[in-house]
Amino acid sequence: MPLFDRYIGIDYSGAETAESSLSGLRVYLAIGSNEPREELPPPSPRKYWTRRGIAHWLCSELSKESPTIVGIDHGFSFPVAYFEKYALPHDWSAFLDDFQRHWPTDAPATYVDFIREGACGQGEQRRGDPSWFRLTEHWTATAKSVFRFGVNGSVAHSTHAGLPWLRFLRNECQRKIHFWPFDGWNIPDEGAPVIAEVYPSLWTRRFPRQDRTPDQQAAYAAAAWLCRADQTCSLAQFFNPPLTPEEREIALIEGWILGVV
Repeated sequence: MPLFDRYIGIDYSGAETAESSLSGLRVYLAIGSNEPREELPPPSPRKYWTRRGIAHWLCSELSKESPTIVGIDHGFSFPVAYFEKYALPHDWSAFLDDFQRHWPTDAPATYVDFIREGACGQGEQRRGDPSWFRLTEHWTATAKSVFRFGVNGSVAHSTHAGLPWLRFLRNECQRKIHFWPFDGWNIPDEGAPVIAEVYPSLWTRRFPRQDRTPDQQAAYAAAAWLCRADQTCSLAQFFNPPLTPEEREIALIEGWILGVV
């Protein structure tokens, strides 16, 4: 029996500001076994989604009773080396609070690069090394470090832009969201909404692209894979990747990419 009724795939972008309308922000939704369809932003002068708009839309959507899983394409945490360098507690909520204080990329008119260059925020007090990788990234062939800016396939900008919005969702949504795996490897039985990190490159070639742009295809593939895996009752196994107890402890700090086994 499927775990969810709705499957949302989000291709993320860390460009410009939280209020910028970006063609790289794409959202696809599948209901039941139906094919994913693109979700467009509410009518406005802006043609595309903004990061702020997606966060508020998710808050509304995840308040509904229908069991929903959301896959978002950016890093949800940092390598253990980062926590050790800054003597941070191994607590994900505390990490999000600390990150947002130093990298307030959810603030109006704030680019990630403004903080990188010292124009605002306190990014110089919380920098990572591009040679640092999370365990889940070591388990993939092409995933980049969350601190590697300015290269093809980089998730550094999107991760630094997206983390404060995970904090927003954690604090502001009416229903308690299960952020996997930080809130536990097992999915709650009571139908709580689930948000997980995904890496659409794992699946984009599995689904015909048709006339979708690369960003649309990434979001489509994330939603389609979540839907297909759940409808075939294989999704549950991906919530319990074959990790040793020590590796599980690391992943509860660093996070894990759903689908990486």
